[in-house]
Amino acid sequence: MTTPVSTNAGGQREPVLRMEEISKSFAGVPVLHDVRLEVKRSEVHALTGENGAGKSTLMKILAGIHQKDEGRIYLNGKPVDIRSPREAIRFGISMIHQELYPVRDMTVCQNIFLGREPYSRFTRVVDRRKEREETRRLFEEMDIAVDPDQKMGNLSVAEMQMVEIAKAVSCSSSIIIMDEPTSAITGKEVAKLFETISGLKAKGIAVIYISHKIEEIFTICDSISVLRDGRYIETRHAREFDRDSLVSRMVGREIKDLFPKSKAERGLVTLEVEGLTQNGVFDNISFKAHKGEVLGLSGLMGAGRSEVVETIFGFRGSDGGTIRVNGKEIVMKSPADAIRHGIALITDDRKTKGLNLTASVRDNITLVNLKAFSRFGQLIRLKKENETADDEIKKFRIKARDRYQSVGTLSGGTQQKVVLSKWLLNDPEIILLDEPTRGIDVGAKAEIYGIISHLAETGKTIVMVSSELPEILGLCDRVIVLYHGRISEELERKDFNQERIIKAAMGNPDGATSLNKN
Repeated sequence: MTTPVSTNAGGQREPVLRMEEISKSFAGVPVLHDVRLEVKRSEVHALTGENGAGKSTLMKILAGIHQKDEGRIYLNGKPVDIRSPREAIRFGISMIHQELYPVRDMTVCQNIFLGREPYSRFTRVVDRRKEREETRRLFEEMDIAVDPDQKMGNLSVAEMQMVEIAKAVSCSSSIIIMDEPTSAITGKEVAKLFETISGLKAKGIAVIYISHKIEEIFTICDSISVLRDGRYIETRHAREFDRDSLVSRMVGREIKDLFPKSKAERGLVTLEVEGLTQNGVFDNISFKAHKGEVLGLSGLMGAGRSEVVETIFGFRGSDGGTIRVNGKEIVMKSPADAIRHGIALITDDRKTKGLNLTASVRDNITLVNLKAFSRFGQLIRLKKENETADDEIKKFRIKARDRYQSVGTLSGGTQQKVVLSKWLLNDPEIILLDEPTRGIDVGAKAEIYGIISHLAETGKTIVMVSSELPEILGLCDRVIVLYHGRISEELERKDFNQERIIKAAMGNPDGATSLNKN
């Protein structure tokens, strides 16, 4: 239901949402301290801050997932107590989560109407025809090319994200919370999303927008609120900030040289890929990567970038081609083969492929290198393991209560540091990075960029997949652009050009492709 707008005693329109003095602790650890937020009708309001600032916790309180310890919530000037997600929806509040939790064995339209299915007035049986028709109408309005009868499990992450957005829109909410809604969708889909948001504004709906992509915030948002370390800092109109002032308010310090590119010497070829093919996914991929080099893999989502590095690492099988490490041909039947030959992969999905979320920080850090902490290959030397974990926590500035804290309770940026620590502890020679800064804040990004640059400086070979062009342009020595599973362009750093890379990613490279440079 959408609650009508009310006015205060002076005749001025009340904000659609007001949160005052909100505090929350988990297991005695304070997460929010007297936080406030005010959002107007027909406004896109950015909620910004580093990972761990409390943004998602505040929004989960608003969405009824968590219960506040203290504070007050007002909708259209009236106090409310939101005790469950179902109550939040009844109050006109929907949330699109950063981490997607669809019911994969159900169809798209069943997911859209899950928990609020339309019933036949006579039989009281779910009206699947109406469910399907309503989904088709919704998708037509939002220009979403997904079959409502498809199983959710058959969709790409980007398609699942668009379905979740459509589901929130279908609830006729007065407030829609979007937590990192573009983290897994392409430029074309981002443009569609922004059109949808503009349409929501025109209908009087308020959108609370959480994103670490600062350019998006300035493109789509009207107002910006900043949280830091669980505390409210300030709210301003978007035009009163610029990039530097916003980042400074978010992290409490200036961040200079976001891309600290070191002048590493390009050494011998360590990784050579020739004619690598996976039928229907990518074809005839060939490149060489050197010691001390950061080689970028760019292209649109679905171009085959992640699939190429997953095949090199042994997550996927290949239908042709060869992989050589230090001149020796290697058959990667499994990740164990890759690890044995000095290759590490930091995946694009840390939650399902990179971490054991129920295990501790210590157990995740030492997981890949357990032999180094075992006696006779069986008994774990706990003292050595604990000391190493503590050293890594300090080295990577991992924000955890202690080595025993569950990784699942950490912020996204902190989790990513745990993933990096885990793999680097094994001292790999070749490091494959797949979207290494997806879903993390600018402060954590700066730290990870520094780590990547340092690794290249020490002679490591880095192959980095990234959807963020500033990362490619700022960190890479060369970039290979993929289009529909094929290499469409290869550029040296001196020839980097954003427009040229975008054209190549769209299948229209500007100039001849140059492959396999030594």
